[in-house]
Amino acid sequence: MPGSALADELRSLGFEVRPAATPSDTAAALALVPADQRVAVVDGEFVGHVHALRLALTDPRFDACAVTGAFAVQPGARAALDRAAALDASAPVGHGTYPDRLAAAVEAAGTPVHRPELGTLVAAVPATVEERRAATAAVAAVDEEAVRLRTAVKSRDGFFTTFFISPYSRYIARWCARRGLTPNQVTTASLITALIAAGCAATGDRWGYVASGVLLLVSFVLDCTDGQLARYSLQYSTMGAWLDATFDRAKEYSFYAGLALGAARNGDDVWALALGAMILMTCRHVVDFAFNEANHDATANTSPTAALSDKLDSVGWTVWVRRMIILPIGERWAMIAVLIAFTTPRIVFYALLVGCAFGALYTTAGRVLRSLTRKAKRTDRAAQALADLADSGPVAELTGRAIGRMAPGAGIAAAVIGSGALLWAAWAHTFGSRQVIVAAVFYALLAGAAVARPLKGALDWLVPPVFRAAEYTTVLILAAKADVPGALPAAFGLVAAVAYHHYDTVYRIRGGTGAPPHWLVRTIGGHEGRVLLTAVLAYVLASRATDFPVALTALAVFVALVVLVESIRFWVSSGAPAVHDEGEPA
Repeated sequence: MPGSALADELRSLGFEVRPAATPSDTAAALALVPADQRVAVVDGEFVGHVHALRLALTDPRFDACAVTGAFAVQPGARAALDRAAALDASAPVGHGTYPDRLAAAVEAAGTPVHRPELGTLVAAVPATVEERRAATAAVAAVDEEAVRLRTAVKSRDGFFTTFFISPYSRYIARWCARRGLTPNQVTTASLITALIAAGCAATGDRWGYVASGVLLLVSFVLDCTDGQLARYSLQYSTMGAWLDATFDRAKEYSFYAGLALGAARNGDDVWALALGAMILMTCRHVVDFAFNEANHDATANTSPTAALSDKLDSVGWTVWVRRMIILPIGERWAMIAVLIAFTTPRIVFYALLVGCAFGALYTTAGRVLRSLTRKAKRTDRAAQALADLADSGPVAELTGRAIGRMAPGAGIAAAVIGSGALLWAAWAHTFGSRQVIVAAVFYALLAGAAVARPLKGALDWLVPPVFRAAEYTTVLILAAKADVPGALPAAFGLVAAVAYHHYDTVYRIRGGTGAPPHWLVRTIGGHEGRVLLTAVLAYVLASRATDFPVALTALAVFVALVVLVESIRFWVSSGAPAVHDEGEPA
């Protein structure tokens, strides 16, 4: 339209603008654009905010995206657009704008079209002068930048993050965007800051503890900023998904190691507490992941407990109390930063263990009640996700095939019995005892039985976290029982390497591409294979326990190398999904 700034707005979003007067001209123009490029069709009479166009035309997470009067596709949906344009060019003019008709045709052909929620933003194609005047006035009445800043922040987050970080971190995100910084660069800066914080904590000096607390909070601010920057500028990427999904855990667990090293310099051995905190945190996350995977697409997914939860969420103050008591990452890191500045690593770990244990019991109990009171039918996809999260290796596969299908609900019973027997044997007997190997074999047999039947029972989502707790805690107990220097730090490294594999599995499943390749799970033994190997190593090295840390370290290095190489290959590949979790705060 004469006097319209639309062309300049599109160029500011990175597009080359090519005018087309008719549907036939548009089809011809599309044919000239290489198939590997994003392309958009925008009505020349479009009136709206630039950010509405940005949301519709530049979001890399969706193959096809549209608002009124504007439609964009990535290479994955390009063929569908070309077919729709060819059909529309030869058909009589229908109702609605041309981009709207193309979007409807592409969606009807089977390609999902994302339509972003605009809220107060305007996207319209006025039919009359009066409508154009009204739309222009509506555009002027909305502070587009304020909307963009507000929507850069997660709609659901913890109390500390919402009230103490996000009010200013969003402006840091805008500052980064205007200087061309990417979310990946901010994420990397957050990791480096956290590692420096861990190094300061490892000094064991009071100044180091104070500095580590300050740097940990700075790292968390940057951690919030990277996601806000991605939402502010729509700079989503597969690499960013991988970095954001894994660096939080790497930062936190590295800080645990730094605290343990600092305490050791002062003669206080807290490696068992550090490993216990990491185990508790990882198992808690696995509970979250497994429950969500089991229930997000379940049918008849209602229960009185869920209704009560929804009712509590309707009362403002209860929302924040319930988010705080589970000790999400913001509250957790704030607590660590304050405590380490004024107390000792041992007190920090005691507080972590008590707080996280309470949060884990609270959330798990609520989910168990929901599962028992709802009448949900779980899908094959959910059952497969739980089987992948179980991380069963060759031994469990063989025993599962030999045992065959068990009664419904027997999976969680087998997992609990096998895990209980294993942990009792490891705790009750001396280091290197033959009974621990017998218990590990029994655990492996029941691990196969647990997954022999599709995990569709009401509580079968508990199978993966039970296995995680059994494996990790067995490593902790055996390292503690060895009672030699270096055993617990080596166990910490082994559990960290295995935990990375389990987190990597979760985020691949969330991205819709399924679990890691089965050869990887078999190569690193599966959870039951690693338990068996650890028990055998303890038995073989019972007479020279000083070699046990070396064996655990070698196993940790092997697992880490295999898992990291495959993980990096996957996440930097073009086929990896962009995972952006906006759900429960971690």
